[in-house]
Amino acid sequence: MIRRTTAFATRHRWMTIIVWAIVGLALTAVGQPLMNSVTDSSTGDFLPKKYDSAAAIQIAEKKFDEKPDPNAVTVLVARADGAKLGPQDGKKIADTAAGLSAKRIKAEPEQFAKDFSQTPRYTVGVVAPDGTFQLLTLSLSGNATDTGLQDVYRDARDLAKTDYQAAGFRVGFTGGIASTVDNLDEEKDTEALVGALTMGLIILLNVVVFRSILAAILPLLAVALIGGVATGAVAGSAKLLDIKVDPSVPSLITVVLLGIVVDYFLFLMFRFREELRTHPNMDKREAAANTAGRVGNAITCAALTIVAAFATLGIASFGQFKVLGPAIAVSVLVALLGSLTLLPALLAVTGRAMFWPARAWKKERPAGFAARLGENISARPVRYLVGSLVLLAALGAGAVGVKMSYDQHGQPTTNATRTADEISRSLPAGVSDPHTVYVQTKAGGKLDERSLTGLTGALGKVEGVGQVAKPVLNPDKSAARIDVFLAAKADTQKARDLITGPVRGTIAQNTPQGTEAHITGTAAIFADVATAVNKDLKLVFPVAAILIALILFLLLRSLLAPLVLMLAVGLGFVATLGAGTMVFQHMLDRPGVSFTLPLVLFLFVVALGTDYNILMSDRLREEMDKPIPARKAVAEAVRHTAPAIATAGLVLAGSFASLAASPATAEIGFATAVGILLSSMLLSIVLVPSIAAILGRGLWWPRRGNKGHGRGTSAPTAYNHPDADRTLVTEPQMAGGYGPAPYTGQQPYPGQPYQAQQPYPGQPYGQPYGQQHHPDRPHG
Repeated sequence: MIRRTTAFATRHRWMTIIVWAIVGLALTAVGQPLMNSVTDSSTGDFLPKKYDSAAAIQIAEKKFDEKPDPNAVTVLVARADGAKLGPQDGKKIADTAAGLSAKRIKAEPEQFAKDFSQTPRYTVGVVAPDGTFQLLTLSLSGNATDTGLQDVYRDARDLAKTDYQAAGFRVGFTGGIASTVDNLDEEKDTEALVGALTMGLIILLNVVVFRSILAAILPLLAVALIGGVATGAVAGSAKLLDIKVDPSVPSLITVVLLGIVVDYFLFLMFRFREELRTHPNMDKREAAANTAGRVGNAITCAALTIVAAFATLGIASFGQFKVLGPAIAVSVLVALLGSLTLLPALLAVTGRAMFWPARAWKKERPAGFAARLGENISARPVRYLVGSLVLLAALGAGAVGVKMSYDQHGQPTTNATRTADEISRSLPAGVSDPHTVYVQTKAGGKLDERSLTGLTGALGKVEGVGQVAKPVLNPDKSAARIDVFLAAKADTQKARDLITGPVRGTIAQNTPQGTEAHITGTAAIFADVATAVNKDLKLVFPVAAILIALILFLLLRSLLAPLVLMLAVGLGFVATLGAGTMVFQHMLDRPGVSFTLPLVLFLFVVALGTDYNILMSDRLREEMDKPIPARKAVAEAVRHTAPAIATAGLVLAGSFASLAASPATAEIGFATAVGILLSSMLLSIVLVPSIAAILGRGLWWPRRGNKGHGRGTSAPTAYNHPDADRTLVTEPQMAGGYGPAPYTGQQPYPGQPYQAQQPYPGQPYGQPYGQQHHPDRPHG
């Protein structure tokens, strides 16, 4: 199936490229606007209804016909001269707010984008105890992550500043979409720099490795086309199934596709270069077909492991995971299709021009770094295995005592944060982000304020609660809402501990008889998210591990090899988490690492890092199928595969490392880059080959290899490659244009008798094999 797909793509190469270009450009145009329409920025909406904060949101929607608004902005209004507010000032503030609530903000949406034109809603709030300012609430409808709504907010903000300035006041905005927009504006230059550095790194590495222009540019063009199709596929599926996705999905799709598409293109290009070097007269289309046919199985298996890891999130209870996993899985399937069709077609079209203007690639350097590394690992595998395990253990020790933190670190100082600080100096810190207790009757009874005095009074006495507002009843008096303002900022661990402990305890003890009460708000929602995430990770990790192991078993047709790879990946995960914990929790003295870090490392380090192990294992099996000693096969596998893995790992690690330029993403950028480097440079190139050199062909147990070249036996006289009968044969070959080439000393050509004088790693070419080294005895 895979060979037929790649053969079709290379045979109809121009048609394949044109179809991808048309579909990719079309879906790029409609994909992002469509994605915005299916995005939900309210974290509470993703919680199962059994959680306390989610139950409170249900009461708000059912009894008050309102939904906690993640876009709600707190507006501070103060006199421009710094004096305290007087009686006339309050009237001016209210009148100006009413005037602003009557002015419609018009948006100018781009093609296919949603029109967010609307009239802002201003609500007059409390006055500071010292009389220096009054608070308002500004509400806008829409997705805060959509650039269209962000532009509408900017217009509303500027209009409010103008009108209040004319009335003699100054204003400040914080919370909701105000904080989102200010953070984006503050980080805009940094993000542009990070994007430029990432693209520059990919281009630079490809230029250095391949000395080619096309090899540097084509992967990025492929990513753009495949990314457009993937975004359209995810957004279209969500629209069709009426599913809401988290705002982080589009950016994660971009990062994932950038990593795996570039990686797979590099895997193909290294093998394509090897194919052209070995058969200098081969037609470029046939070389591309042979390359894709050989590497296609490994790429397919690697992609399916990522799909399995992400798709497993579909069984999570937390909605963001449940939606994120399948969305990324769909994107990876699109990337796999592109890797088996678009990328081989590009190779078939460019051929040797892919490596222009370089010429040195036509002759392989037998004594390069990868070759020497392969020789050393095959000669002293125990030493390299022990060294790798010591390094992984040292890093993994940092994970002892790891704690999860839900605090926001590294956020830039903006007008929104300065406004919030000014408010907190006079009012409880939670005023700009209040929590709300919703109470409803169970059997159709009625509520009154007197029945709620016990609850409000008890909440007001809780240490850490700054203020409790009077209850507000719904029209039929079957429910009430009570605003609670914490003394701590809502996005801190202190606030979450306060909510999960004394506040919810007080609510449970003082809820009026015949009613139920629940609390929602930022701290309440994230406290419930923490509980849901902890449960989900205990379920997702083992299920995903089983699925990945099953896929490895189907590819490698072995029980022992998948176990070795899974153990290696597990060690890499623990070492990466330990490195992140040492730096951010211990060295920087933070309360813990971000609660999303274990999941991010699992998705990117385990799933993407497994790609490198699969590529190495596939080449190890291919080399061990040849009639050569097992350790020589290990040396050859490292020599041919290490450059591709190292380059791909540097590209992907560099992409994540660039995230460290932003303080808000420094933790994820650092830890993920370390994990990718460990997966590529240590696990795949050193640890797995050293284990293979120790176990020999026993690595593939219970699969039986060629018995004639096991330990203690001499090499057979014929080379019987598993793909020999499937090698493409064209008319020029049959006519003798470039039939079976003479043996070059690099590797046996399919169907050609094995030459006993093939050099052992480190042995000069032409020296009879076995005079210097015994096949089963370490050399050097």
